[in-house]
Amino acid sequence: MKHQKFQIEFNMDSLQSVKQRFGIIGNNIGLNRALEKALRVSSTDISVLVIGESGVGKENIPKIIHQFSHRKHSKYIAVNCGAIPEGTIDSELFGHEKGAFTGATQTRSGYFEVADGGTIFLDEVGELPLPTQVRLLRVLETGEFIKVGSSKVQKTNARIVAATNVNMMEAIEKGKFREDLYYRLSTVEIVLPPLRERKEDIVLLFRKFASDFAQKYHMPPLQLDSHAQALLTEYRWSGNIRQLRNVAEQLSVLEQERKINAATIRSYLPNRDKQLPALIGKKEKESDFSSEREILYKVLFDMKNDLNDLKKLTLDLMNNGSSEGVQEKNQGLIEKIYGKESVDSKQVEEDAFNVATLEPKVPEISQAETVDKYAYAETIEEEEPLSLQAKELEMIKQALLRCNGKRKLAAKELGISERTLYRKIKQYDLNEIETK
Repeated sequence: MKHQKFQIEFNMDSLQSVKQRFGIIGNNIGLNRALEKALRVSSTDISVLVIGESGVGKENIPKIIHQFSHRKHSKYIAVNCGAIPEGTIDSELFGHEKGAFTGATQTRSGYFEVADGGTIFLDEVGELPLPTQVRLLRVLETGEFIKVGSSKVQKTNARIVAATNVNMMEAIEKGKFREDLYYRLSTVEIVLPPLRERKEDIVLLFRKFASDFAQKYHMPPLQLDSHAQALLTEYRWSGNIRQLRNVAEQLSVLEQERKINAATIRSYLPNRDKQLPALIGKKEKESDFSSEREILYKVLFDMKNDLNDLKKLTLDLMNNGSSEGVQEKNQGLIEKIYGKESVDSKQVEEDAFNVATLEPKVPEISQAETVDKYAYAETIEEEEPLSLQAKELEMIKQALLRCNGKRKLAAKELGISERTLYRKIKQYDLNEIETK
């Protein structure tokens, strides 16, 4: 009899009266189909999943379902699952016993217990942690739940309507949402279209918002010219109805001229063409640093090879006593060093003299560290490696001497923390240097 009664009530209430009752504006076919589906399932107790982007008005669907069901005189509770911390979500939904955790000074009833016989709306259900999803699945399958800190099984007859803006298939593939829970929640799926797919409704919505804000702030309503209407219609509205409402409110409050053109509206819309700086994660930073280090190693090795080539050329010049015949003999070497087939013999002699008298100091790179990275490292002549440890020890000694043993000043000069300097002093046994 109850189902029959509410089916009659549904037939008497036209779609237009439902829109007026819940403040829904628009005649888009996708919107009408969603509302019709909500009205049809309202007389049943099956679970419903509302899908749509943020700001499309998903919260209206569970209200319609509840008001046209036989549960309309019982509790209706809306829960934003994304706004509740993971550590307390179980307590909020299912309740807890006194002493169940720190701060649980008394027994508390959860939403499922309070909404028994009514409807509970789980908004942003895709944000639920996995342990809570297991508990919710049990409620959907058996109507049973257990309070946090209790072993007593309780029953609830709450109807569940859930909503999400998350792509559930992707969430399931990534292991963030249980597949079995998804199919239990989505016995019936109601999809609300985004505002960009409801172009015929955008101007109607703007006029409604402008009229509401005119009454609220006691000022004349806004009027849109044809170009402004075209701009509103073609704009993407990534924030959907919520974003459109915010723009209407800003224009109503800030603009003295009540006739609004396209240029005015454009100044209130975000500029999507701006190139925003990308956020670089830790992994990407490490990867960039590694690439820069490898490039530096390669440059240093190339410098070292060029230096060795110059040494060979110098030795040849010293053995021959002049540059005559040396250029022909070392044609390939000269081309590699100077980047051309022939050079002035005086330039070769001058460069050779500079190499012999003032050899550039190129930092040594540990062969063990880079032999795997560069195949040509095998061709590098073995030379006595510089000791980084010895260099570090000498730098610390010199800094301490220059600062008269004052470790704080020495650490600042070296560009390291005092704690690191203390550790280095202990490591190298530098306590004999007098400190003040």
